Amino acid sequence: MKRFGLVGFPLGHSFSRAYFNEKFKRLGLSDHKYDLFEIEYLKDFPSLWDRYPDLVGINVTVPHKENIRRFLDRLDSSAHKVEAVNVIKKEGNKLIGYNSDFFGFKQSVINYFQGDLKVKNALILGGGGASKAVEAGFLDLGIKYMVVSRQKLKGDLTYVDLKNDPTYVQKVDMIVNTTPLGMHPDIDTKPDIPYEAIHAEQYIYDLVYNPEETAFMKEGRLKGARTKNGLEMLHLQADRAWEIWNG
Repeated sequence: MKRFGLVGFPLGHSFSRAYFNEKFKRLGLSDHKYDLFEIEYLKDFPSLWDRYPDLVGINVTVPHKENIRRFLDRLDSSAHKVEAVNVIKKEGNKLIGYNSDFFGFKQSVINYFQGDLKVKNALILGGGGASKAVEAGFLDLGIKYMVVSRQKLKGDLTYVDLKNDPTYVQKVDMIVNTTPLGMHPDIDTKPDIPYEAIHAEQYIYDLVYNPEETAFMKEGRLKGARTKNGLEMLHLQADRAWEIWNG
């Protein structure tokens, strides 16, 4: 048996198990299995590999993408670039950390514009591990950005700054939500920004994929902006994880 899985807490919203188990079925890999490992505290992470000696690769989701790095033997360049890990591969007795979120977001943006990148500057809402993947993607694409966080230490701006000066929102080409606000079941929540400043020349991107249209995206659509959710990014990063495990 080759076992894979997802580590995070909580995991009720995850699509990964169904996605990978369906992939295994489609590929005729009856000896492959994907499980969910709800781990609230990372002190319990090392024992996971002792309990499941057939475990060869895992995905990592919130809230562990940054802190899990200290439990790994080596980081791939993608994980160094993002300073967060969402894919771990076991090589012998070593655990190697990667980041496929970075690849997924970057490729999704390229697909969004079909080769004609119309974004020069952006706002990133949220300063967590997902935000770092978006930052790395923007850096590779040559897009200038500012990070908005509740605490000034985690970003360039705070949400209060945006409310005090809505032109921060008005003057950018793209706004990306990297927070879990709006995710099912809390579908009415959204980042606290001045939505009246959004306009039809902008692109609204939400890493949340469930529901299909988040409250954040709806605000953008009502202002005439183009919107995109995180489902394609999710598929791209998952397929990249599969490549890493089989590389």
